[in-house]
Amino acid sequence: MQLKNICVFCGSAFGNRPLYRDIAIELGRTLVEQDLGLVWGGGKVGLMGTVADTVLAGGGHTVGVIPGFMVEKELAHTGSSELIEVDSMHTRKAVMAERADGFIALPGGFGTLDELFEILTWGQLHIHGKPVGLLNVDGYFDSLLSWIDHAAKEGFVRPSNMNLFKVADTPAALLDAMREHRAPQGDWTTKVTMAQS
Repeated sequence: MQLKNICVFCGSAFGNRPLYRDIAIELGRTLVEQDLGLVWGGGKVGLMGTVADTVLAGGGHTVGVIPGFMVEKELAHTGSSELIEVDSMHTRKAVMAERADGFIALPGGFGTLDELFEILTWGQLHIHGKPVGLLNVDGYFDSLLSWIDHAAKEGFVRPSNMNLFKVADTPAALLDAMREHRAPQGDWTTKVTMAQS
C-alpha cells in the first residue's frame, strides 16, 4: 500500500519517562526519512508537539487540524506547514482521516484512544481501508492488546477484525507492516458468532 501522509494520534503530555519523547522524535525523523507527511491534531504541547517539531526541523510537511476552542487557548502549533481550524472535535477527526493514508497511535491517554478506536471502527465498517498501527514502545499497549484479544475470545470482536491494525515497537518496522496492509473484504454486517450455552 502506498503511503504519503501519516496521521499520528498521541498524548498532549510527555508521560513520565523520557522514552516516550524519544519515540516521538524517532517517529518524526522516520517520517522525514521516508518522505511521509504528518497529519496530526495541530497541538504544540506534549508528544503531539514533539512529533510535529521533529518533522518540521527535518524539512517535512505537516498538516495540523485543531478545533477553534483550542486555538483560543493558544495550544495551536502556529509553525505548521498547514493549520486547519475546525468547529469541533468530531470535525477534527473527520478531516484528519480524510487527509491521511494511514494512522499511527503513540502512547497517550483518553484522547488518543478515542481517535484510535474511532478509526478502527470506521475500518471495521469499511468506511476506509487504510492501515492503522500501534507503536508499542516498551509494551505501552500490551494491556490494551490483551483486552482486545479477550473481547475477541468473548465474541465481541470478530477474529477477522484483529487484522485491522499492526503492532511494532519501532517506527520503521511499523511503517513496513502498514505497507503490507490489505483492506478487509466481505460483508461487515456478518454477525459475530457467539458460543451457545
